[in-house]
Amino acid sequence: MNLIAKLSMILLTLQTTNIWGQDTMEFKQLTFEEEQVILYKGTEKPFTGKFNDFYKEGVYVCKRCGAELYRSNDKFNSHCGWPSFDDEITGAVTRKPDADGRRTEILCSNCGAHLGHVFQGEGYTPKNTRHCVNSLSLDFLPAQKQMETAIFAGGCFWGTEYHFQKQKGVISTQVGYIGGEKDNPTYEEVCENNTGYAEAVKIVFDPQEISYEELTKLFFEIHDPTQVDRQGPDVGKQYRSEIFYTNDEQKKIAEKLTKILENKGYDIATEITKADKFWDAEDYHQDYYRKKGGLPYCHTYQKRF
Repeated sequence: MNLIAKLSMILLTLQTTNIWGQDTMEFKQLTFEEEQVILYKGTEKPFTGKFNDFYKEGVYVCKRCGAELYRSNDKFNSHCGWPSFDDEITGAVTRKPDADGRRTEILCSNCGAHLGHVFQGEGYTPKNTRHCVNSLSLDFLPAQKQMETAIFAGGCFWGTEYHFQKQKGVISTQVGYIGGEKDNPTYEEVCENNTGYAEAVKIVFDPQEISYEELTKLFFEIHDPTQVDRQGPDVGKQYRSEIFYTNDEQKKIAEKLTKILENKGYDIATEITKADKFWDAEDYHQDYYRKKGGLPYCHTYQKRF
């Protein structure tokens, strides 16, 4: 690590700890590429960021701490290869001259994360300002819509989540436990196979982009719904196949699709149950394959519809 990088890390530490040396805020886990930009002030390659050609309504937030930074109506296409904004949310962005005095760095005012640089006088918009921001420094919160929730259990929740995360219209996923009897279950307790809980995935989705029926079809196609209390090498009631519906319409769809598969000759073991309390699993289980890499060991896609 060079001297500048070390000094940057010290600055970030000072900005995010109190006088007792204790952390005062929580940070999201970053990938290696995100660390190079956010912590070590790197720059992603132009035209490669996911928010470069992206114009949905909502708010852009800091990838590291989640603080709101920019509104979508301040974003414009500068053709420079990076997301561009002509204004920031008041107080959200700190400006700091680069050491060479040639450019002005912009950082998240909340946590000190590197965002990019700001330029003025280019004439792109009436505000005459361009915040040139790395996509890797940002997350996006879509404008509030009427979202829906689906909950599926189909073996190890790592693999189930992996397949749903890739679907357009899926806003978020959370792995956890449902269908059991004990409050605040832990992974170790669920693995003892005596709590009644199933490993499951809670999905928040935009019904304008993907329907519950499409998600349920995918559920039946990414695991083996004929297996009882197991999925591949994972054995136990926590690995059962079960759909937890949140309303009567979801129940009807699940029953309809089950019947279609049974008419095709599948001996479906999937249970259909009204959803009750969903308990989030521990942090290290969330986004498992995105963080660790690799592919699910017992979830592969097989077309059934």
